[in-house]
Order: sequence, then structure tokens, then C-alpha cells
Amino acid sequence: MSHRPRKRFGQNFLRDPSVIQRMVTAIAPRQGQTLLEIGPGEGALTEPLLERLGSLTAVELDRDLAPRLRERFGPALTVIEGDALELDPAGLAPAQGRLRVVGNLPYNVSTPILFHLLAAADTIEDLHLLLQREVVDRMVAPPGSRTRGRLSVMVQYRCRVERCFNVPAGAFFPAPKVMSSFVRLVPHRLLPAPAQDEAWLQEVVTAAFAGRRKTLRNSLKGRVAEAAFEAAGVDPGARAETLSVEAFVRLADAARVAPESRPRPPQGGERESY
Repeated sequence: MSHRPRKRFGQNFLRDPSVIQRMVTAIAPRQGQTLLEIGPGEGALTEPLLERLGSLTAVELDRDLAPRLRERFGPALTVIEGDALELDPAGLAPAQGRLRVVGNLPYNVSTPILFHLLAAADTIEDLHLLLQREVVDRMVAPPGSRTRGRLSVMVQYRCRVERCFNVPAGAFFPAPKVMSSFVRLVPHRLLPAPAQDEAWLQEVVTAAFAGRRKTLRNSLKGRVAEAAFEAAGVDPGARAETLSVEAFVRLADAARVAPESRPRPPQGGERESY
């Protein structure tokens, strides 16, 4: 019996064989690697991955799909029924080596899942994700791009990001109203520009992009003093999207204060921009 895609789970099942083959080629799975698939759905990508790996683990939120996957693939596929946001990727990493992650992420929760995975980046070899093209546009956006935002800076801080290819809506059932992109993220083994306090860096980046039309002096008022701008070599009259990851790290380090002295996050009218 066919499965009816559920809107509440953001289900759009990939069915185009040529796209699936391109994804498998980009992933290049090999025997002996430990791989986690997020949202296997009907198993369109799972099958060719298993042919190359022999075994893999998948996390599936839909409790109707999970038993079907077990029945179809047998013991070669370990199915975890649950929410990827509650999964500990580090706990799935092998004793020797790192975890590889692939997935067709639901558009409505793709960014939270991405940040959840990046929190365990030290144990992850790479991530190959199918996402809304607009999200990938932001992830790869360089300094100066109009699409650059918090997502761009924090993902690029942690990973090397590469768009592999775009995927048309017609490759899915039901077809979404937007285009998709397949993206590769490779966590840095050694961070190119490590921050003294990553939580503070994220707070500074978030505040900087909360008012996109504001200068850094205005958006970071109360967090970053003029002296910190000068020490970091950052123009307070610039806008957030013009800064590189390294510049944000310098600024956050120069303005670093004790946690108990930090201002509260923006409330009410200010909206965080990804």
C-alpha cells in the first residue's frame, strides 16, 4: 500500500532516479563507513546507499514508514523511530573514524536540524543534505552578498560549504513550490578562525543581523564598544553582510565580556535573520 505524504512532517519524497544517482555519486559511500540517513522516507536513497555500504542507520519520524523500511531492508538497515533533533549524532559515531550524514531534510525544520548536527561537528566527517535552494543560497553566500546572514556566518565558521547541484521541484512527490539544492558540508578539523567563546560569537552574529539595514554600530549597540571595533579592525559603519567569518571572530573576541554581564537577546520587534 502506498504511503500518503504528510504535510505536518513536511514530506516530499524524492523519486527521480537520475537525481538519486547524482546524489549517490556525490556522497561516494564506501564499505566500512558509518552513515546516518535522516528522513529516509520511502527508501529511494536508502536502497542505493545500502548497495554500496552493506549497512546503515536511519532516523525516521513517521511511525508508519519505519516498519515498512525495516520490512523492506531487513537487518541491514537500523531504523531509529524519532525526531532527528533529539538524536545525539556523537553517540552514533564509530570508535575509530567519523560519522557521515545524509538526508532530505523537511523544509520547515531544516535550519534547527542543521544547527543541531553542527553542534556535533567534531565527530562528523561530512554532511550531504537536500535543502530548499534559498537556504543553501544563504549557506554559501560570501561577504557582500545580499543573501548573507547568520546562517552563512555560523555554517562557514564550522564547515567548508559546497553546493553540489540544484534539484527541480518535479523530482519530488508531491512537488514542493520551491527549488531544492544538494549541498556538501565538511567540518573543519582545525577551525581557520577559532573564537574564544563560540556562544558569544553566535550572540554577536545574531544581533548584527537582527537589523539588516542597520550599521554594526547600531545593531551591536550595548554589546560592542567603539574601542572593540577599533581593536578588531572593523568599521562600525559597515553592515553585517559585508563581514567575513574572520572579521566577526575578531570583533567578538575584542568585545568579549563575562556571561553574567551580557545584555539580554533582542525582544519583541527585532527579528533574528538567518
